[in-house]
Amino acid sequence: MRSPEEELVSILRESGVDVVATLPCERVKNLIMLVRSEFEHVGLSREEAGVGISAGVALAGNRAAMIVQNSGIGNMINALLSLTSFYKLPLPIFLSHRGVYKETIAAQVPMGEHVEGLLKAAGIGYTNIENAKEINKIKGPLQKVYSKNLIHAFLLSPRVWEGSHINIPLISERRAFSIKDKRENSIHPGRMTRYEIINEIKRYLRGKLVVCNLGFPAKELYDILDQPSNFYMLGSMGMATPIGFGLSISCSKEVMVIDGDGSLLMNPSTLSTIAAKKPRNLTIVLIDNGVYSSTGDQPTAANRVANL
Repeated sequence: MRSPEEELVSILRESGVDVVATLPCERVKNLIMLVRSEFEHVGLSREEAGVGISAGVALAGNRAAMIVQNSGIGNMINALLSLTSFYKLPLPIFLSHRGVYKETIAAQVPMGEHVEGLLKAAGIGYTNIENAKEINKIKGPLQKVYSKNLIHAFLLSPRVWEGSHINIPLISERRAFSIKDKRENSIHPGRMTRYEIINEIKRYLRGKLVVCNLGFPAKELYDILDQPSNFYMLGSMGMATPIGFGLSISCSKEVMVIDGDGSLLMNPSTLSTIAAKKPRNLTIVLIDNGVYSSTGDQPTAANRVANL
């Protein structure tokens, strides 16, 4: 008996999909790993870029599809309408529908509850897939996507993957870290976990305004140094550094940002914005381990090609 992931991949293959662009979500990690071995795969840093890449694939006469979290709709709506829809290019978007079923992250709930309304307002058709038995509902709308040049979203409930028998091991290549303390002119060699790094710098964080990246980093900072001046990100990946920048130009207090490579790569242009203003009270601590830690250690672009 095939798993839900294998069923979906089979439907994509039968539909003639050539390229699949993805951003990781813990709920669909096995699906994404399976896709990587079956299609030309593009690992994205931001959803909007995937819309452009998919447009290029379509203009070349091939078929693209995207797999992202439903929160990503907020990052791609303008490109979907002004590019994909305007030029009548086909694009199926498979959305991991967070925030509606057994959700443990409260910040996922607002988008989970309103994503259907956003799709309706944008004139984008969608199909709800509530469990593994409903995966075949994908076939009809998917055929229309390519025959009529449409955008269509498939909202995949976490229920779909319950009971799946496959567990594809992720290829994780976490980086080794070393920290140099300029004040003490010392270096701590060897491998360090993110937790150890945050623990190492806690003396510089104490009493400062601290903005911490979402997922595991926020949990680790809470355990190491919880203080009233900490802002723990729970959603809106990629926003830790912009939030810290906004704080730094709005007050005289020292601001510290704890960000990650996957997060920073979503909005790298923020660095040039910061450089133009040169805030003296802003420090960004970038923990670059080359993977999306909170979704299962999928490699980021910083793993091999982007030297942050």
